[in-house]
Amino acid sequence: MERTPTGGPSSSPVGPPLKIVYIIGWCRNGSTILGNVLGEVPGFFHTGELHFLWKNAAGLGANHSCGCGQPLTSCPLWSRIIPLGQPAGVSAETYARLVMRRQSRVRTRHTRRVLRQGLRTPGVRAHAALMTQVYRGIAERAGARVIVDTTKIPGEAALVEHMPGLTPWYVHLVRDPRAIAESWRERKQYCDPMPASRSTAYWTSFNLASAAVTRRHPERSMFLRYETFIADPQRTIDRLLRWCGEDPAANPVHGRTVDLHPNHTVTGNPDRFRSGVTVIRDTDDAWRATLPARSRRTAEALSWPLSHRYGYSGRERPPHPAAPARAATAQVTDEPQPR
Repeated sequence: MERTPTGGPSSSPVGPPLKIVYIIGWCRNGSTILGNVLGEVPGFFHTGELHFLWKNAAGLGANHSCGCGQPLTSCPLWSRIIPLGQPAGVSAETYARLVMRRQSRVRTRHTRRVLRQGLRTPGVRAHAALMTQVYRGIAERAGARVIVDTTKIPGEAALVEHMPGLTPWYVHLVRDPRAIAESWRERKQYCDPMPASRSTAYWTSFNLASAAVTRRHPERSMFLRYETFIADPQRTIDRLLRWCGEDPAANPVHGRTVDLHPNHTVTGNPDRFRSGVTVIRDTDDAWRATLPARSRRTAEALSWPLSHRYGYSGRERPPHPAAPARAATAQVTDEPQPR
């Protein structure tokens, strides 16, 4: 029988609601740089892929280091967050496996069930209670009013609406499936390569599940292409800040440049360890020269018709519209509208 940690969803929230900017979509979509940029806004805190905190801290994953360079278990922030909800006498590894078991009930394949049923099952209730504690604990220790979580798992994202005192804002971030297929051809320090067929299948399933979440919350959802972000990062961050009710004057991007400081990201692209003045690249088309023709055809075939809807056709470059931010009562999107 799952027990709800003290301070979970049954607890009454204190103070103003905590904003959770939750970035959803498939891996290698640019969430690390977007999250790190947002983390430079005063009052914002970028967690990285929070989902992997317990797994990595217990040595069960591939990324054991915080973005600050220290092991997660030694980091002054995460060392105080990891034990939240941990029963007395239970080892760190056993507790990590318990958390992972709960997480397995809110995977991407479970997104629609979470949207329909909410906290119906004990395991899901227990996980929601823990994450409520965790988000509040991060905000308290980091002095943040906005948490940016780049976990990207739609099933976990759908759970945030059931956490009292937290208000989710969803950024559905997409990237050309061919660029993602090219990215997955190379091994990174935390995961092995993946063929275009598999990466594109995941691209489709994660984006369909992400769309289900944003349809539930159109007034607090933004559809964003990675290509749109890098085409005009300053304007994109302006839009995003206005959309979630924050002051665009705090935008840390000037033109294409941002000064990144050391962070406390749990995991993500290895570039998360980089700091200093950073110029955000303006193109993402290296795949045109390096992705094998067979892999390109595979990505195009398996991503259709969703890729077409998102503006990624077989020959054209994706459009880079820069529409002004809309009122917070409507979904902010640069997605092509159906004809």
